[in-house]
Parts: sequence; structure tokens; C-alpha cells
Amino acid sequence: MAADYRKYLQPDIVSKLKGMELRARMVVEGFIAGMHKSPYHGFSVEFAEHRQYMPGDNIRAIDWKVFAKTDRYYIKKYEEETNLKGYLLLDCSRSMAYHSGQRLTKLDYAGLLSGALSYMMLHQRDAVGLVAFDDKIRRYIPPRSKAGHLHVLLKEIADQTPSEKTDIAVALHEMAERIKRRGLVIIMSDLLDEPSKIISGLRHFRYNGHEVILFHILDPRERDFAFGAEAVFKDMETGEEMTTLPFQIKKDFAKLAKEFAGEIALACRQSNIDYHPIDTAMPFDKALYGFLAKRERLY
Repeated sequence: MAADYRKYLQPDIVSKLKGMELRARMVVEGFIAGMHKSPYHGFSVEFAEHRQYMPGDNIRAIDWKVFAKTDRYYIKKYEEETNLKGYLLLDCSRSMAYHSGQRLTKLDYAGLLSGALSYMMLHQRDAVGLVAFDDKIRRYIPPRSKAGHLHVLLKEIADQTPSEKTDIAVALHEMAERIKRRGLVIIMSDLLDEPSKIISGLRHFRYNGHEVILFHILDPRERDFAFGAEAVFKDMETGEEMTTLPFQIKKDFAKLAKEFAGEIALACRQSNIDYHPIDTAMPFDKALYGFLAKRERLY
């Protein structure tokens, strides 16, 4: 059974499911199915036990199924009841529309990851918010921890489409100023912008006391440039085209891509930012483990 669930960690499989809520749930259930093999086997997104209802308790927390069986009022008592506020920052710039072959676009992959993280965090009793950005903040939904908030987040994620603009640093600085209370900032982006400006935006969050996880999401071909024969490459944001033989520049491109990622990774280490390079062919569990490891350190 665990093996069956874990197939839903594969991007190509989960993307075929209908509805963002079903996709998010199946990714998380697939992740949990494999937890017994991981260092985080004690992790749970379910409530640990019940306790008897006491005057003053929120009646919304009453487990009516238990009441139907016992004719007594019990409250769901959760293992994790924290004050963590999480902010999911989703890059919706034009470059996020790219994909090679039959793979998901970077935005689709980031959207599925955002949905799974929303599902997981809300079931852990954390408050979650969403920020969609390109060259500015396109949409901001403040963090909430109520169960009904999941539907709001997932609908917004599903509605996002790539724009024509990009200025990651401006959006990061804007959001760093808007978040007043210390929180966990989770950024999902291809980071295709000026490295020094991006790093400045990331450090702004740290300067204001926020914890940061950065998921650097690329298509595999953007890392290795392993294309075939002569090809036409088009800048998705300027429309400029160039015809070239990929094998002639593959080595230099891969070197530059590695240097770029290394520069970002080094800056993140220096600022105590969790940096995770992800590509759209990877199962979702790598990113989910990255989030979970961060949360375990915070609490």
C-alpha cells in the first residue's frame, strides 16, 4: 500500500489527477506513506488523541463522530499546535512557463509543491499565506490556520498563470516590508534574474528576523543543456530568438549554470537560509523533507 501511495510523489503522475485539492492530498499521503523509512518517522499530520470537552473550549473542535459513538463530547487534541506563520512565495514570471518534453512547467511544479505544503502545514495547525509575484506582488493572501483556508489557497494557486514581467528582487523587498511578525518564508522560483539583487532580497527577510527556505526550481535541461541537434532558443520574456547547435555550448552553459547556483547557495549559507536546488523531474519528497527538517529545527 505504501508503494502505491508513493507513486503520487512523481510529478507526471500527480499532475494527471483532477483538482488541486486531490493532488495536494495525494502528494502528502504519498510522502507520509514513506515516512517510516525516513529520519522523520515520528512526524504526523493527524491529531494525537482526544480529551473530554471542557467549558470554554471551542465547540468547532468537537469530534462529532466520537460523540455519535459514545454520546460524550470530546475535543481533538493535536500533537502540533504552534504559532508558526508560513508564507508561500510563488514566482509567476514568464520564465516559469518553460518546460522540456512532456514535463510540467516550472510554475505547475511549484504550484503542486505549494499546494502540498499548504495541506501539510494546515494539518499541522500552522497558519499559511500565499504570495504570487512577478515584478511586484500580484496577489497576497494573509496566513490563517482555519481548515477552510486550504480551499482558498488551493484555488488561488490553481488560478495562477505566468505573466510577461520579472523582477524578483523588487517583489522580495516589498514582501519583506509587508510581513511584520516573524515567520517562515518559503520561496519557489527559478531565480532567473540578477544574482546580486536576488541575494539582497533574500537577506532582507533575514534582516527582519524571518526564517527562509528557498526552492530553486529549474527544468533539467536548464541545468545540463542536453538538447539534440540544431535548435532555436527563445527568450520567454523578451521574445528574442537565437539558432545554435547545443552541443557546441553545452559545456560552457552547464559551467555557467553551476556557477550561478553556487553563488546563490553560498549566499544562502552565509545568511542561514535553507537552499534546495530542485528540478521538475524530481519526486516531491525531496522538497517536503527540506521543509520538514526546517520546521523540526524551529520547534
